[in-house]
Amino acid sequence: MSVARADVAARVEEVRARIAAAAARAGRDPAAITLVAATKTVDAERVRAVIEAGVPDVGENRAQELLAKAPLVDGARWHFLGRLQRNKVKALVPWVTCWQSVDRPELGAEIARRVPAPGARVLVEVNLGEEPQKGGCLPAELPGLVERLRGERLDVAGLMTVPPHQGDPRRWFAALREHASALGVAELSMGMTEDFEVAVEEGATLVRVGRALFGARP
Repeated sequence: MSVARADVAARVEEVRARIAAAAARAGRDPAAITLVAATKTVDAERVRAVIEAGVPDVGENRAQELLAKAPLVDGARWHFLGRLQRNKVKALVPWVTCWQSVDRPELGAEIARRVPAPGARVLVEVNLGEEPQKGGCLPAELPGLVERLRGERLDVAGLMTVPPHQGDPRRWFAALREHASALGVAELSMGMTEDFEVAVEEGATLVRVGRALFGARP
């Protein structure tokens, strides 16, 4: 095993231990939490290393990066995490298994149109802090958006959020959990390197971790 691969494997073990400890504090089963390796700016070799270390779920924020890496990586379940333009959907369809950043009806309709079979798995991104620089639908728009996406025969599996950078993220994670409960969806994608343990304590079923697995981005 190369030094880079050994380092990634050790980081995976450490992150999984932290997830397990947070789950134990909350009385949860750590097996119910999916670790998604966030691979923005990470080269294909290290993506392969994280998959070999037992993390097949990998997420990209940029369509161009995903399309460049996906053909070089076997065994990945690709999640799309970033803001997405409709004109990128067609190229991504052969690779993406979970669309985590659906935030408007038009994007959902394009995914439904391009995916060959009904039931593409999507998460609705919610801008809980109502920050103008961020993607995500506003909380007041959420029920209507979920209804429209279901009308497109999409599998609305859950919700995703990126909380405001300042302050305690716990309140935002708890709010997302409450929205999910009201809508009857199970998946909660919340928590990144800085706050994934708090997210697990508040009910996250997917955590999106980059730097804790791969080190600081260039």
